[in-house]
Amino acid sequence: MKVNSGYFRFFAIGLASVWLALFVFFPNLLVVITSLLTRDPSATVSLPFNLNSYWRTLDVLYLDVLWNSIKMAALATISCLLIGFPFAMAIVSLPKRWQTIALFFMIVPFWTNSLVRTYAIQFILGNQGIINKSLLALGLIDTPLQLLYTPFAVILGLCYILIPFMVLPLYSALEKLDPRLHFAARDLGASAFHRFIKITLPLTSPGIVAGCLMVLLPAMGMFYISDLLGGAKNLLLGNVIKTQFLNTRDWPFGSAFSVMLMMLLGVMLWLYYRASRFTNKQGGIHDSNF
Repeated sequence: MKVNSGYFRFFAIGLASVWLALFVFFPNLLVVITSLLTRDPSATVSLPFNLNSYWRTLDVLYLDVLWNSIKMAALATISCLLIGFPFAMAIVSLPKRWQTIALFFMIVPFWTNSLVRTYAIQFILGNQGIINKSLLALGLIDTPLQLLYTPFAVILGLCYILIPFMVLPLYSALEKLDPRLHFAARDLGASAFHRFIKITLPLTSPGIVAGCLMVLLPAMGMFYISDLLGGAKNLLLGNVIKTQFLNTRDWPFGSAFSVMLMMLLGVMLWLYYRASRFTNKQGGIHDSNF
């Protein structure tokens, strides 16, 4: 039985390693190599190796797009956090059976393609959409509001698509929170606000960082949200990458932007690691007090 278990473990780890190598490591390695090559109209890319594509990303025009992309993604991340944290706390406060049901209903929209759901938001926010028609019928406005093709529409679309990615890590972190810490703090006279600031926030920081990581980076790359809801006027970094690969056929430049996203991912993973270490230290201190 032990031999069979050892073979199964070897097979499972080997299969996972091959899968990651073929579909994660090598594709990303190709992107890095492509970013160092030279654009060739006849062959897409060619030698020699150089850093010209990375220098081009420092152009004022692209830095402005990068800043706008970070700003839009950050606003969407903060909005998801402000909505998702109370929602995750509400789920955790439910009985176990109802927690499962609540999580199920939150995940149900994933069964529908995100592009279809984006078109639904476009229909709701349009000049002839549900919101404007309702406000006009109630006499609250005289002319339709310009909700579509605005930064608000882009941020709303990003929040709607990515909110589950914020809620799930927060729910996981809150579920593991020891309730004895809150009981002890309450017995010592701490208010609900202080319990939240001193206990809940520090000990759920890995979930917060993980949720922000899972929202921020995808938000910067969702070019179709910007195209459909922003009218391509509020560009994200994904729009630039898509344009370079599909329209201008400048693969080295598009790859350089992709590498920048991977570097940003590395920074976020480092922050997550630091937050996890901090929480583990705090958890050890609290456990020793009990």
